[in-house]
Amino acid sequence: MTEEKGCFTVLSLFKSVKTTVLCLFSLLIIITMAIFFLISMDFTKATILENSTDYTSRLVRQLNRDIDSYIDYMENISSMVIQGGDVQKYLFAEMPEEDMEETYSRIAAQFNTIVETRQDISNIAVVTPDGKAIINGGRDRLNENVVLEEVEWYREAMQTKGSILTASHVQYVIRNNYKWVVTLGKGIKDPETGENGGVFFIDLNYKLLKDLCENNSLAVNSYVFIVDKSGKIIYHPKQQLLYNGLTTERIDEVMGCGSDGYFITGDKGREEGKLYTVSVSEKTGWRVVGVADISELMKNKEQTEYIYMFTSAILLCIAVVLATFFATAITKPIKELKDSMKEVERGNLENTAVAIHSNNELGSLGNSFNLMTARIRELMAQNIYEQEEKRKSELKALRSQMNPHFLYNTLDSIIWMAEGGRNREVVRMTSALAKLLRQSISNDNERIPLEKEVDYAGSYLTIQKMRYKDKLEYEIDVAEDIRKEEIINLILQPLVENSIYHGIKYKGSKGLIRIVGYGEGDRVILKVIDNGIGMDEKTLKGIFDISKKCEGKHGVGVHSVQTRISLYYGAGYGLRFESTLGEGTAAIITIPRNFREKEE
Repeated sequence: MTEEKGCFTVLSLFKSVKTTVLCLFSLLIIITMAIFFLISMDFTKATILENSTDYTSRLVRQLNRDIDSYIDYMENISSMVIQGGDVQKYLFAEMPEEDMEETYSRIAAQFNTIVETRQDISNIAVVTPDGKAIINGGRDRLNENVVLEEVEWYREAMQTKGSILTASHVQYVIRNNYKWVVTLGKGIKDPETGENGGVFFIDLNYKLLKDLCENNSLAVNSYVFIVDKSGKIIYHPKQQLLYNGLTTERIDEVMGCGSDGYFITGDKGREEGKLYTVSVSEKTGWRVVGVADISELMKNKEQTEYIYMFTSAILLCIAVVLATFFATAITKPIKELKDSMKEVERGNLENTAVAIHSNNELGSLGNSFNLMTARIRELMAQNIYEQEEKRKSELKALRSQMNPHFLYNTLDSIIWMAEGGRNREVVRMTSALAKLLRQSISNDNERIPLEKEVDYAGSYLTIQKMRYKDKLEYEIDVAEDIRKEEIINLILQPLVENSIYHGIKYKGSKGLIRIVGYGEGDRVILKVIDNGIGMDEKTLKGIFDISKKCEGKHGVGVHSVQTRISLYYGAGYGLRFESTLGEGTAAIITIPRNFREKEE
């Protein structure tokens, strides 16, 4: 206690905690580090060079692996296209003109999709010696001024069974399409002759290699370049200067360096030299070369200070003894504030008040922290209350939205039968409607047993079967082990109604609606399945878009069911549809099992 009072007496000589820390600790650190650097600078430079060599070697190896993986992926695309069947048929099979045009259209569409969805692919094409070609989406044509047999990479692809990969070059075999690319080519074997009868090639955008290399740059004045197995430049940040002879690169030394090797220009360890690290790909034979400016690497020498920790241990011990005396008083309120902040991070806002020891910056910070946590508690309580009230209001609104809709359709059916003089059926339907209304009005609970919801939907189907007679049949198959499960009410009937009005109504023959329910792990699965007209993919994707529904259409009920389930059970549950045009539609509800126990 006496020691702490002495500390506060010393601290009172300074105007702020910042001044205290800077004046006391800076003096100790400066003295210690001055002696430290004088003794160990030579060790630092050697360690930095060793660590930098290891780091750059790992970086260029990783970049080489990334390039190999990308080339593998492009080769897979090539194999997929070639082995797909259409290319072989188009190039070598004899077929009617109509089939030939259809095959051409499919290949062109496939190529067009690849080019449009992959920014790293500039061109994709199939060409044959006789000038037969499909390029990109079928829009481009071969350059009539170029003889394919005189193009080096084309000849190599025709003569090779596997894939070929070129150095970076301007692709001039395509008319008015002179892009700087790397070409991946593969011969297409003629089934009859067993020899290559054409070439499939993909032009990889030069920008891809540029981005890969630039994103893996080592330092400010460092860079990465790539050469192929013959020493030709694949990529270099100063490629234009190299081609114009305005700068040079140490290609001979790079080619003479072994796989995963390195060399240093100038005197070893001198800051004006450069560090070259080389990684050779076993797949492509390409050499990825990282060039690091040693003077830049030396700026990071603080990362290797562990080498001389023993030399500075005695000096640091003296600094620690002196620093501990003052740090105890300075860090005590900081530690208290830190512990309180950790509790707040964990979500515990109770008992996190910080004791105020002084009137300096830390005292002011602690007081602000206390006010902040108190305000957060108030806002959280208010937000929880508002969200709960909002949820209840939304559920009530959704429930009331569907009931009048159902009542209108049922009364419309009764009127229709009464006008037709079918009095006995009117009585039966009116009785069924009365049963439904009793079930609806007498149930004020949001959740009801599943068996009641199924009975409710069954009563509705009974009414609709009377209305449609020979056009509608229904089946209900709900497992006994889930019939007592409690669910939110009025979620099956809107789906049944949707099936009738959008699936069965427009079907030429008799329709069938099945209600199926079963348990699946910790979930309950309910399905409303019809054999109606079904939906196409576009309609299926937009089924929950209420903005596309006209007022009064039954799609609004589908949207309401989805909204109610998501609001009540959470985003992991809800409604989805499966449909095949002309075959029917299945509406599938997924809700949690034993939700009452989990909620409590």
